[in-house]
Amino acid sequence: METLIPTINRLQEVFLTVGAEIIHLPQIVVVGSQSSGKSSVLESLVGRDFLPRGSGIVTRRPLVLQLVNVAPPDERLKTENGNGFKQTAQNNYPGVKAEEWGTFLHCKNQVFTDFGEIRREIEVETERSSGSNKGITPEPIHLKIFSPKVLNLTLVDLPGITKVPVGDQPEDIESQVQEMIWSFISNPNSLILAVSAANSDLATSDALKLAREVDPDGRRTLLVVSKLDLMDAGTDALEVLLGRVIPIRLGIIGVVNRSQHDINTQKSLGDCVKDEQAFLQRQYPSLASRAGSRHLGKTLSRLLMHHIRECLPELKTRVTVLSAQYQARLNGYGQPVEDHSATLLQIVTKFASDYCNTIEGTARYIQTSELCGGARICYIFHETFGRTLQSIDPLGGLSELDILTAIRNATGPRPALFVPEVSFELLVKRQIKRLEEPSLRCVELVHEELQRIIQHCSSYSTQELLRFPKLHDSIVEVVTGLLRKRLPIANEMVHNLVAIELAYINTKHPDFTDAAQVSASVNSQQAETVDTNKRWKNEKAAEDKAVGLGSPAKGQPINLLDTAVTVSRKLSSKEQRDCEVIQRLIKSYFLIVRKTIQDSVPKTVMHFLVNFVKEHLQSELVGQLYKQTLLQDLLVESQDTAQQRTEVALMLQALKKANNIISEIRETHLW
Repeated sequence: METLIPTINRLQEVFLTVGAEIIHLPQIVVVGSQSSGKSSVLESLVGRDFLPRGSGIVTRRPLVLQLVNVAPPDERLKTENGNGFKQTAQNNYPGVKAEEWGTFLHCKNQVFTDFGEIRREIEVETERSSGSNKGITPEPIHLKIFSPKVLNLTLVDLPGITKVPVGDQPEDIESQVQEMIWSFISNPNSLILAVSAANSDLATSDALKLAREVDPDGRRTLLVVSKLDLMDAGTDALEVLLGRVIPIRLGIIGVVNRSQHDINTQKSLGDCVKDEQAFLQRQYPSLASRAGSRHLGKTLSRLLMHHIRECLPELKTRVTVLSAQYQARLNGYGQPVEDHSATLLQIVTKFASDYCNTIEGTARYIQTSELCGGARICYIFHETFGRTLQSIDPLGGLSELDILTAIRNATGPRPALFVPEVSFELLVKRQIKRLEEPSLRCVELVHEELQRIIQHCSSYSTQELLRFPKLHDSIVEVVTGLLRKRLPIANEMVHNLVAIELAYINTKHPDFTDAAQVSASVNSQQAETVDTNKRWKNEKAAEDKAVGLGSPAKGQPINLLDTAVTVSRKLSSKEQRDCEVIQRLIKSYFLIVRKTIQDSVPKTVMHFLVNFVKEHLQSELVGQLYKQTLLQDLLVESQDTAQQRTEVALMLQALKKANNIISEIRETHLW
């Protein structure tokens, strides 16, 4: 079980190499207000003075501190001489003669044996990133300390909670610090080490307040009461340490910090620990064995090991799942192009297949939010186009006056006994012409959908196509050009469908039954019409007089070019009968033609546009793009794709290493 903390340290190093924190690893986060004694607590755990000190915010960047227990120098020497000692963390730094040393992640292969230099390096690195104006930054500093005097631990020291900005600090420094602390303690795999001074009211502790917000049950929180020796005379922290004021599930540990006088006189931490034990034996004899810096270190190591043991199964599952996801992403990016000809043919064939499958409705990626491809084309044919034709009134825009005028124009100077057939043809062609516009609009809608399919296939097609922006743009251009060439042909054929209907009005059409009925009705009325011809002529004369065609008044000039002025009047029975005949014939024949157009236009569009594009798409793409002079240029990867493939490959490599590290832990080590 002692190997669990080094294992987590190794995992942390693995993920730091790729600069990503995709897995929340178990660690101890130290939280406290300014001057609460956080730095002294950490230094007592290390046993060395190495942290920057001063007024205001001194810790302005998160410090990830890994404590690694190593063997004494003489035992390390035996290991280096090959005496069969177990491989340990210190073997990564052979030749180090010092008993204790430190390393920084940002200082590759540089070993610090002087802890004063470690302090200065922290200060320099902090100012490099945060500046010298007391500002803070969430970018952490990673420090690893090797010593035979420390216990294996991983701690994160955060900036102290502050209320009032000082110097050049921003006005929202309090919220910035709290957001940074929140980002670390909200990790469910972290333990919270809340530090609060004994000479302050525990009920107003900012550290405990933040810990309670993310850990209301207290399962991850340990309280350290610092500065026990600075309490007012006659008071003590016994009730607090016993958990009677505020109970803490993981426990409450009291410590005595180094005083400023001890720091100024450079009193060793070993002597400070002895003085601390003496103070605890004198002031808190019943709690002396459960307080102090040494007990704190052992407690933290034990809690962290147990916490790691609980988190490890979930970590293993998380690493396994992420490995599968990143492997799938890496497969999607594909390998660098070696055979340009084969790659281009493969991508073109795949795109053409996806395009045709989208039209046929057999594509792998089917949208559920809207109609697409062949389904939308079907909707255009039978819903949009069909309903538009059905909404056209056969007699729309055709008044009775228009019909009478057409009849008169068709008879010329001779009064007609019967309805002339020419007037019917003239009027029905006018109505049939109205079918051309919605038919051409149908072609346009289908063409637009074929254009949309290009984008659909580009979005859901193979990742191979997205790797090559120039090839993608070229494919879109070729398909768009093919559609552009076929559109005028389809429009012409649909225009011809209407022109064919206008070219010959087939009054002998099998479905045009109204023509025969009207013909029989006219023959039966022929005799009656001859008998009443005289009466009709009288009515005609009266009508002409009414519209100004009668004899002019005596002495009044006559303008024979004047057009008769239309006046509102009641139609005669013959006029009414003629209008009804023409209207009946127009409606009957128009419905026949509309039915033909509604059936023929979709067939024409499918043959001359949709099916042609399906059949010739791949050959068109190959013919336009499969050229030796274009292969190199078309198959140039985008910089984003190449960079993303590299990042995903590094992350996958890190996850595989992490999986191997976790797999080294035997089940027996967890219990």
